[in-house]
Amino acid sequence: EDARAAYETRLAPGEERPFAFGLCYSKLFWIFMVGNVVGFVLETLYALVRTHEFQVRVGLVFGPFIPVYGLGACAVLLLPGAVLRSPVLLVIVGGLTATAVEYAVSVFYQRAFSVSFWDYHGQIGNLNGRVCLPFTLAWGLLLLPMVYWVHPAAARLFAMIPTPVSRAALAAFTADGIVSSVILRRTGDR
Repeated sequence: EDARAAYETRLAPGEERPFAFGLCYSKLFWIFMVGNVVGFVLETLYALVRTHEFQVRVGLVFGPFIPVYGLGACAVLLLPGAVLRSPVLLVIVGGLTATAVEYAVSVFYQRAFSVSFWDYHGQIGNLNGRVCLPFTLAWGLLLLPMVYWVHPAAARLFAMIPTPVSRAALAAFTADGIVSSVILRRTGDR
């Protein structure tokens, strides 16, 4: 509490007050956006290794975005500090958190758009084909570099992004999401 109070006294007049210690809506938005793009890169590399073919796996029409990764990154970074500071807890609780997000997004896609973008029925420890044990472990392990190296460096950069740039990026992403949703609803494909 003392650290939070000291942090908040350093906010400039008009500066966005963080809703979670060290995070504000703008930073959380950029974490989401970077998570989307990192997800796109991971999916593309995973497909290349598995199939030896270059496949474009995106969640939206106009950008290299896979929102489930961005949502997972945000959810993990909102976990209590005790979890984020402990590598063991981060792998376990963070991996389960990312898996819960993956499950929820899978349910959302199926109910809202009648589509399923992944199916883990053949994997060990799968739950309704939406999530599985190997990927829960993978998410947990991938969180270590994300939380300890990538996020601290990126957070400093996010803090320097002017608010109008963040708002423009949010508007563009929202427009892409709306167009993608309409197309997905009509065709069942991105």
